[in-house]
Amino acid sequence: MFPLFRLLRITLVSLRYGLDELVLSSLNHPLATLLLRVIRLGTRPRQPRGLRLRRALESLGPIFVKFGQVLSTRRDLIPADIADELALLQDRVPPFPSAQAAACIEAALGAPPDKLFAQFDVDPVASASIAQVHFAVLRDGREVAVKVLRPGMLDIIEKDLSLLKIVARVIERLGPDGRRLKPREVVAEFDKYLHDELDLVREASNCSQLRRNFGPESGRGDMLIVPEVIWEYTASTVFTMQRMYGVPVGQVERMRAAGIDIPRLARTGVEIFFTQVFTDGFFHADMHPGNIYVSDRPDTLGSYIALDFGIVGSLSEFDKNYLAQNFLAFFHRDYRRVAQLHIESGWVPPDTREEELEGAVRAVCEPYFDRPLSEISLGQVLLRLFQTSRRFNVEIQPQLVLLQKTLLNVEGLGRQLDPNLDLWKTAKPYLERWMRQRVGIQGLRQSLEKEASQWSQTLPALPRLVHDYLGRPNVSPAMLAELTQLRRAQEQNNRLVAALVGVVALGIAVALWALTR
Repeated sequence: MFPLFRLLRITLVSLRYGLDELVLSSLNHPLATLLLRVIRLGTRPRQPRGLRLRRALESLGPIFVKFGQVLSTRRDLIPADIADELALLQDRVPPFPSAQAAACIEAALGAPPDKLFAQFDVDPVASASIAQVHFAVLRDGREVAVKVLRPGMLDIIEKDLSLLKIVARVIERLGPDGRRLKPREVVAEFDKYLHDELDLVREASNCSQLRRNFGPESGRGDMLIVPEVIWEYTASTVFTMQRMYGVPVGQVERMRAAGIDIPRLARTGVEIFFTQVFTDGFFHADMHPGNIYVSDRPDTLGSYIALDFGIVGSLSEFDKNYLAQNFLAFFHRDYRRVAQLHIESGWVPPDTREEELEGAVRAVCEPYFDRPLSEISLGQVLLRLFQTSRRFNVEIQPQLVLLQKTLLNVEGLGRQLDPNLDLWKTAKPYLERWMRQRVGIQGLRQSLEKEASQWSQTLPALPRLVHDYLGRPNVSPAMLAELTQLRRAQEQNNRLVAALVGVVALGIAVALWALTR
């Protein structure tokens, strides 16, 4: 069903806050200038443009608020006055009534807040697009944060997603360029993650997984602190977690006054991102400043604190290896290898000429090396790569959309903390170390240990498996004659196969022994 009323509401809100004027005033075209004069009718909007845009996005709901959150971190792409207003969307979305929050908690957990908690703050401490957060104290004295889902979110999101799917189909029909972007697959991916965010049990499990990945046993617990999940007070619409103390990552002067090393903090943030992506294949995918704090306590000073785990991304082993090789090729300025990787992965047609793709990538990336982050806009790099990709019919990979978004968030955070941070030099040593662990001696040892249990069962059974396969019925006469010959050869060489199995097993044992020396 076409969401006509939702489309009408979007149009009315846009007109109410003068978003048509905002768009036309940014276009340098005679027709846009003429339309702008007609719309204004000799008057100008009274409120600042940033305020109008923020209020319009707040009125339109969670999908539009999330769009504003992403934009707020890109001060290199949007004016400062608009970025300042959109930054308020990160944790200052108007809250819903506390009575509704209490009713939601009682419906989910079976009792009102005053019965469940020793203390419950009626006023929310933070309010975002999907939920709001209240501080509380458990009966055993533990301080917690209680996240409550906004009522009626599912209906609003379904209507907005219906519009996005219609727009995606229109884009896809515009021509080859539209199909190459895979808009329907991208919207489907966004649909999945947005619905996941509406289930707070799923968010709690994401939090628990990330906490394990950065726990004390991981050897990187001082990099990122993740709150503990209080499972007995968690349901699909309520998520209770350990209360965290820290400084919002955007308050640089306050962190500096607390004695936090800001340049080191910026470098650590980049390493956390690459660790999540390439080591774990599981990453926090909503890293705007409202979701990231920094500890100012003496025992954990300078450690990041992660909040809001509704959107996470995951990558397959193929994706991780492919991305790591691409990054390293970029860092080494090996543009021929970048072209080869695109062709090998099937992202471009197989008849693409390597040297042409290599030259195009070099023209985009070479000007940005050896320059501080303050002089580099990853958004502009991606834009130029996108424009170049049209020539070669590069297909957009929907499973990497979240990763692209998160990388933009990380760049925005790094730019706020340390404008002189060199993103390339910070990431290169980590990726080189990661590749050595994957393909070097250490990687070989880990692979052998991982596969040893499977090999111990498969290798002794190899002669029987070969014999059973050769004796299978329902084969053609020609194949049967060929298999008969193979069976005779197999029977003659059965002992040889058994000996070979023994040699392979012995080789594995020797390799493992050598690697543990």
